[in-house]
Amino acid sequence: MVAGSRSPSPFMTDPQPSALIPQPSPPSPPAAEWDLIIEPREGWFHLHLQDLWRYRDLVYLFVRRDFVAQFKQTILGPAWFVLQPLMTTIMFTVVFGNIAMLSTDGLPKILFYMSGNILWLYFSTCLTSTSNTFAGNAHLFGKVYFPRLAVPVAVVVSQILRLALQFVFFLGFWVFYALFTGADIRITPHAALLPVLIIIMAALGLGGGILISAATTKYRDLQYLVQFGVQLAMYTTTTIFPLASIKGGNARFFILANPMTPIIETFRYGFLGSGVFNWWHLAYSAACAVLLLAGGIVVFNHVERTFMDTV
Repeated sequence: MVAGSRSPSPFMTDPQPSALIPQPSPPSPPAAEWDLIIEPREGWFHLHLQDLWRYRDLVYLFVRRDFVAQFKQTILGPAWFVLQPLMTTIMFTVVFGNIAMLSTDGLPKILFYMSGNILWLYFSTCLTSTSNTFAGNAHLFGKVYFPRLAVPVAVVVSQILRLALQFVFFLGFWVFYALFTGADIRITPHAALLPVLIIIMAALGLGGGILISAATTKYRDLQYLVQFGVQLAMYTTTTIFPLASIKGGNARFFILANPMTPIIETFRYGFLGSGVFNWWHLAYSAACAVLLLAGGIVVFNHVERTFMDTV
């Protein structure tokens, strides 16, 4: 070793020229493309209804679940779908037709009462089932995200399948009375309005049900009021008596104020050839359905954000 020289320290290295030259930063990865972005609703009218279409497969699963669950672990199974309106029709025939001697507008009593029963049963079931959406599905809503509106929509759709079975059952009685009893019944062109009637009833049941469901998140006793109120509301329609038997006055106005009355009358006019049909009455029912459905969806989506704090 040369005198005066210093051995290099193992901890000191000569700077490399490349270390003094700024290196270009690595390219940033491409922005992630998310399949679903969950955003808060900023206002009452930010409904995000497109999510309902995106989750249409889930709606189908809910429809299948609701339809199967209605007759699961029962002895008679799907037969209950037709036994319920049949037993109610027989009771109405005995009580209102034979004992009270109420008019059926010249129609066979079985057909008259069954025509009103199957329609009212569809509406009332949609209303009462969807009114329990938040309270009955809180355990599911608190675990995973999906559009909450999918649950009541699935209920309404599954009830359409039930209505279809009951309608076929009604047509069986219609054929029997038309061919073997000579009853004065006929199908008119207004029978083509049946899909419109179903849509109006579905909108009424869904709109009213989700509106009540939003209220029951804070006031649970409304559930009992709904069950009792639906039973009483049936007597404000023409389910057990024809509209033609009410000649005028406040009573007729009160009966027509129920949006289900024009629907039942239109159905009877189309499939039995008897009843009171009026385009303005049916338009009133449709207007009530639109307003009730729109208001129900707005309130439902607003309550959806905070319902887990109160349920």
